[in-house]
Amino acid sequence: MNVSTIDWAIIGAFFVVSLLIGLFTSKKAGTSAKEFFLSGRNMPWWLLGVSMVATTFSADTPNLVTDIVRKNGVAGNWAWWAFLLTGMLTVFVYAKLWRRSEVTTDLEFYELRYSGKGAAFLRAFRAIYLGVFFNVVIMATVSLAAIKIGGVMLGLSPVQTLLIASIVTVVYSSLGGLKGVLLTDFFQFFIAMIGSFGAAYFILDLPEIGSLNNLLTHENVADKLNFLPDFTDPNVYIPLFILPIAIQWWATWYPGSEPGGGGYIAQRMLSAKDEKNAMGATLFYNVAHYAMRPWPWILIALSSLVLFPNISDLQAAFPNIPADKLGDDLAYSAMLTFLPTGLIGIVLASLIAAVMSTLSTHLNWGSSYVVNDFYLRFIKPDASDKQLVAVGRISTVVLMVLSAILALALSSALDAFNILLQIGAGTGLIFILRWFWWRINAFTEISAMAISFVVAIFFEVINPNINLIHIPAEQAYLKLIYSVSITTIGWMLVTFLTAPEKDEVLLSFYRKVRPAAYGWKKVLDRFPAEKQEQGQLPKEIGLMLAGTVMVYSALFSTGFFIYGNTLGGIIGAVISIACSIVIIRAWKTLH
Repeated sequence: MNVSTIDWAIIGAFFVVSLLIGLFTSKKAGTSAKEFFLSGRNMPWWLLGVSMVATTFSADTPNLVTDIVRKNGVAGNWAWWAFLLTGMLTVFVYAKLWRRSEVTTDLEFYELRYSGKGAAFLRAFRAIYLGVFFNVVIMATVSLAAIKIGGVMLGLSPVQTLLIASIVTVVYSSLGGLKGVLLTDFFQFFIAMIGSFGAAYFILDLPEIGSLNNLLTHENVADKLNFLPDFTDPNVYIPLFILPIAIQWWATWYPGSEPGGGGYIAQRMLSAKDEKNAMGATLFYNVAHYAMRPWPWILIALSSLVLFPNISDLQAAFPNIPADKLGDDLAYSAMLTFLPTGLIGIVLASLIAAVMSTLSTHLNWGSSYVVNDFYLRFIKPDASDKQLVAVGRISTVVLMVLSAILALALSSALDAFNILLQIGAGTGLIFILRWFWWRINAFTEISAMAISFVVAIFFEVINPNINLIHIPAEQAYLKLIYSVSITTIGWMLVTFLTAPEKDEVLLSFYRKVRPAAYGWKKVLDRFPAEKQEQGQLPKEIGLMLAGTVMVYSALFSTGFFIYGNTLGGIIGAVISIACSIVIIRAWKTLH
């Protein structure tokens, strides 16, 4: 690929700005752990919302979408579109609850909601399990995307790519803390969006494509365009649509789409100025993530089917790519090699931005667990702010090194996505109910973690070798159904077989967070003087549904216009606008 001096200058300028932001925010970030990890709890919705969008626009996201579209068509995207449901539930139900909790990390929640050794174990275990092991897997998938981009577009070896991306990201993440991450995300978001839309525009104009109409009518593409899967074949529509919409969104745990909010999404809600800013940030994120961004990726993925219809075509075009890194997800990077001078630099900078924004967020989020929920809580409770910031910076470097090592062993972003879904299968309902049902206790969560992990290992590692439960290849989706069922039944049994939390712990949580009292009635009835606030839960769930319809309508309205279906586009736009009006009018009444 011919990268000109202009392109290198654009990339170099991007690196310089990112480093300057880290240096600019380093002094204040180093003053305290809360400043380093939560930016003083004073962040506005627009900055937090843009940061959420930038973080989830990882370099592996367009690769994942390309992989999905090439294998299953546009309808395959329901695998992640379905998570909009939990996103909107977080906006209208959970964002304000998280902000009221005033915890530093979502893991600190455990010792607010539960008590005793069970709560302490949960906090310590998940600090290491999520903050280190799980987090490293996520960052490794992002680093894998960087390897593929570097190999295809710049001819770099995997090690060279990782060294360049890692060093810059670690420097500004470890110096600037969360505020440095947020400001860099804001800058990187616009670079990423310009690069994404610019790439789609120029690729559609390639001689091999000719025009949007030529692309949509091409024999390799025409059968990939439907928004919904083929409903005549259950082995197609169940895994691609029914499972994500009916089960996956509430039953599985996946970073950035946690039922009830969590992880780095919770970190941003916790750093908001107030409850309304926390809600506004998550609303902006869900609109931008699901309605604004997918179509440029989808169009490039469809275009790749014209130029590289098979993986063998990719192999022939890029013989230097290691065999274990070849896959359908490589097609996105391959298409970008056709871009002209100048735009190549912008697109490369946008992809580097996508890598760095996600890595920086996960580094800060992961180190917040290590520092706040393990080191400060269990190793050195009297640690000074200076010591906590130092540990945070050290753990940032260690997490990056571990993820880079793992990235060299991975081969596919989609494989990692599916494995992570399997490990978290059946735990999601707990994260939704624990705010509203007094009966859930620490052992509920411990058992769910253990059962879901064992079940995932059984289906992904043991069963393929012993074939104890026969699952045909075309019905691989049964693994998720079995996993969710087994895990859910398991933790429900444990919940009722173990003692509930003490009344004083439950009341303390209820008073601080003030959830709707429906699921707390049995406890509150024992304390007649305690006010039972019913809240606005029915209204909030109604707005969640309105928000979901609003975003899906906008997403498909755009798709209809792209496909040349003007009437469908207008109908979708009208529905989306109507839902927007409903939400705007109700916004002021939410409390």
